[in-house]
Amino acid sequence: MTLQPGRDDLYFLPLGGTGEVGQNAYLYGHAGSWLLVDLGISFADERLPGVDILLPDPGFIAERRDELAGIVITHAHEDHLGALPYLWERLRAPVYATPFTAAVLRRKFAEFGIADAVELIEIPQGGRFQVGPYDLEFVTVTHSVPEANMLVLRTDAGTTVHTGDWKLDPEPLVGAPFDRDRLAALGDENVRALVGDSTNALTPGHSGSEAAVRESLVNLIEGLTQRVAVTCFATNAARLESVAKAAEASGRRLALVGRAMHTIVRAAQDVGYLQDLPPLLDEREIDSVPRDQLLLLVTGSQGEARSALSRIAHDNHPWAELESGDAVIFSSRMIPGNEKAIHGVQNQLMLRGIDVLTEEDHFVHVSGHPCQDELRQLYDWVRPQVAVPMHGELRHLLAHERIARACGVAQRRVPADGQCIRLAPDPCEVVDRVLVGRIAVDGELLSPIDRGPVRERRKLGFQGAAVLTLAVDPDGHIEGDPQLSIYGLVPDTEEGAEMADAVLDAVERAVQRLPRRERVNDGSLRETARLAVRRTLQRITGRKPMTDVHLVRLG
Repeated sequence: MTLQPGRDDLYFLPLGGTGEVGQNAYLYGHAGSWLLVDLGISFADERLPGVDILLPDPGFIAERRDELAGIVITHAHEDHLGALPYLWERLRAPVYATPFTAAVLRRKFAEFGIADAVELIEIPQGGRFQVGPYDLEFVTVTHSVPEANMLVLRTDAGTTVHTGDWKLDPEPLVGAPFDRDRLAALGDENVRALVGDSTNALTPGHSGSEAAVRESLVNLIEGLTQRVAVTCFATNAARLESVAKAAEASGRRLALVGRAMHTIVRAAQDVGYLQDLPPLLDEREIDSVPRDQLLLLVTGSQGEARSALSRIAHDNHPWAELESGDAVIFSSRMIPGNEKAIHGVQNQLMLRGIDVLTEEDHFVHVSGHPCQDELRQLYDWVRPQVAVPMHGELRHLLAHERIARACGVAQRRVPADGQCIRLAPDPCEVVDRVLVGRIAVDGELLSPIDRGPVRERRKLGFQGAAVLTLAVDPDGHIEGDPQLSIYGLVPDTEEGAEMADAVLDAVERAVQRLPRRERVNDGSLRETARLAVRRTLQRITGRKPMTDVHLVRLG
């Protein structure tokens, strides 16, 4: 593909993050150069057995690595930066971030052994900087993590505001408040396009403030009488601090459980946040504290199988345990797609008599994303000529588009991953499409989900497998008894044995019918036997198993 933006062009090309929540990865193209904004992960479900993490496929820009001017990370959430350590070797471009996000990235890069290789450039909050032909500016906004930024991209083709994740929180508690004056001033810059967060576009009103959640958590925890655990997004530093305040108010010791909690606290403290936390209890000391004097802050709010909370729910965590009458507070929302996993953990907790408290029945969470009133306010400030919703499922993107239309935005375009949209010059439209996909973190390997081992394992899970070992003489006649192993298709009973015999009979008939010239050809003989196995099993079971034949030619 020869997609090449000119000096009069400004392109927007999402590799992930449109029509979905997670895997945010957005390219801007101008004057022969590309800029990548964010590179995040999402979590796999049961349809991809053995896979926890998914990455956007960077193939398009990896093939044009010499045209990639830089990678800008808007904030320190996994769905915006988590893929960067996995994929940086394919991109090898400088990375730009504000101090807190940079502190988180340094720890990740160190874990992957690439800390010395990555050029990580720290930009102050509100900073303005040049990357290739892009004149960039971070505008401070609030979110459920410190130092969230809108990104202003100024080019010869026009100015675009890329919102990242944001909200208008008057009391964020940790980190700077949103820069109201700077946001309001953007409307005087003749902004060409606003590319904006759509996650809460279906939700009326305002997202709410962290200060109100803190007060509610303190009151709630003070009323609980046994051991209490709170789970939330580890990156929500304000929520972590609120839980610490609740521990102090209720006379409890606070213990962090889960590596991500410790990582974020250290990163926050490196850049001056969370300096007033009380002394934290080591996980190994948990049992030394009376149950009514302990508060656990644990990872696993999204039901992740290997998280601390999931292990606690199944009573197999080495240090932390809960029992009947204890309480777990889910101070978070369910990310779309994680509902089944979260409900599974909650059900397991309740099965053991542990109380589960969520935002459905208590005020324990506010969203980090803008609701409808905040979206209208932003459009009132910025007054763009073009609106492009991003970061959300299709229903969210369409709701955002309706809001932009009601706010008087003349041109609107709902994108899909892989669509290259011309933001400037007029008209705003799709000018090309590129191949996009998903890469699974499969153990120590990165594998596309539509081919290779992940696809094979998925097929095994749905269709089963059969392996035939067949010995033949030089003329292709079967010697001895063929051996057939069937997985996930037939029962281990007499009926199953009869099914296997039917398959072997079909193989013998198929081989006997072959002309001699095909029986002496290993490829023809193997494929004939394979098709006989697969077709017979499909007729018996209704499934199309993965089938392999081991051919042994004797003599």
